[in-house]
Amino acid sequence: MAGTVLGVGAGVFTLALLWVLALLLCVLLSRAPGVARFSVLFVFLGALIITAVLLLLPRAGETPAPEVEVKIVDAFFIGRYVLLAFLTAVFLGGLFLVLTNHILEPIYAKPLRSY
Repeated sequence: MAGTVLGVGAGVFTLALLWVLALLLCVLLSRAPGVARFSVLFVFLGALIITAVLLLLPRAGETPAPEVEVKIVDAFFIGRYVLLAFLTAVFLGGLFLVLTNHILEPIYAKPLRSY
């Protein structure tokens, strides 16, 4: 089922987008003054005709095409492990530097008050 989201294809999303845009345009045109207000009827009929055409003339046949078995090959296998080794070395080097900086931090003596 290539090209599906949540089990539905692109046609359902196309129809949903068409009707959302048509209803939005109808709401906007219903506020228009004068004769433009009656163009809501044409927008609704246009959306209805486009929906009928899309439903009556589907692109694909009723029987799905046989699926070809896809063999997954990891072409970047060696590069991924080289990158992992490099990042591990950088992490360990940074950890060493932080810990040596933390351990070797100088502790200064506090001066005694002399009266």
